[in-house]
Amino acid sequence: MKYDFDHVPDRRPTDSIKWNKYSADVIPLWVADMDFPVAEPILHSIQSRITHGIYGYPNVHPEPGTVSELQQVLVERMAQRYHWQVAPEDILFLPGVIVGLNLTCQAVGKPGEEVLIQTPVYPPFFQTACNADMVLQEAMLARDLDGHYEVDWEAFEAAITDQTKVFILCNPHNPVGRVFSKDELERMAEICLRKRVIICSDEIHCDLIFKGHRHIPIASLDKEIAQNTITLMSPTKTFNIAGLQFSFAIVQNKELRQKLEQTMRGVVMWVNLIGRNAALAAYLYGQEWLDQVLAYMELNRDLLFDYVQTQIPEISMVKPEGTYLAWLDCHKTAIQGNPCKFFLKEARVAFNDGVTFGKGGNGFVRLNFACSKEVLYQALDRVKESISKAGG
Repeated sequence: MKYDFDHVPDRRPTDSIKWNKYSADVIPLWVADMDFPVAEPILHSIQSRITHGIYGYPNVHPEPGTVSELQQVLVERMAQRYHWQVAPEDILFLPGVIVGLNLTCQAVGKPGEEVLIQTPVYPPFFQTACNADMVLQEAMLARDLDGHYEVDWEAFEAAITDQTKVFILCNPHNPVGRVFSKDELERMAEICLRKRVIICSDEIHCDLIFKGHRHIPIASLDKEIAQNTITLMSPTKTFNIAGLQFSFAIVQNKELRQKLEQTMRGVVMWVNLIGRNAALAAYLYGQEWLDQVLAYMELNRDLLFDYVQTQIPEISMVKPEGTYLAWLDCHKTAIQGNPCKFFLKEARVAFNDGVTFGKGGNGFVRLNFACSKEVLYQALDRVKESISKAGG
């Protein structure tokens, strides 16, 4: 392979929050960024732009009737990958998906109205309602005896009231790793259409899909659903450029798009100049790197799954269908109290605390396996030893 993911640079001297939040003896498998250097075309693009020496305001809003190269690339990407026909004017550039989630709630909701989420879910989802002076509604995902997650349809529909204005969908789902099927997406969309609830779909992990699964943008299902949906995507998780702060929204409903643009005024004016250049290079020339990193992470996922099953049977997990995040169930261990705190103290391994993902997260930790195999093995060996001592 062209790229070597077994040998990665030391990130501690780079102001990395992942590697510097904890002391040097802690292995960080928490926040969702990869330990792998970016694709060469992205690096070359950034270097070329930096060499120019002038970093003024980017022209992120083309004149009416004109289309930027990045808009055109995204239009073609949606058509090729998802058979989804979007227009350049449907695309809005944003500094990040979290920004898009909050803008959506503030654009389509009013104080006292409701936002629906499916828990356990990515922690920033919980702040969106509060930030818009709205009320949060939660519908827990169902979990079968084997640990697989699916939509609890009764709970989902029961959580929607006359005041529910926005449903924030996470697909692929963080942290449980589900890539929702066409049937599931159609049913969620049908309920939202019937109940007149806008769908805001966080699809930031849409390119990180493992064999046997396929990402379907919910807005691509049909025109009626598209008119009821704000889709948020980004190259940042896919190509490991989260620090460059770039994402985009696809909004095919003109009225919805105008509401979003109005909410952005005076608040979100620009996107990062270097981030936009990196995004263009990633989408144009980054596929070789992406194919190779996905293959490496799939091996890591399988390594992790096999290790847990054979070496740490007290912990259980289901193979994620997408993302590079594993959701580990620690309920059957001898750990007293919070497992995340236990592993940090006793194993010197940092995970994300399942409690922060809301209802259904207690007793779980989230593990980021986008790291070298050596680091992953070291962390798992430490976890195994700590659990052995706890049970001894």
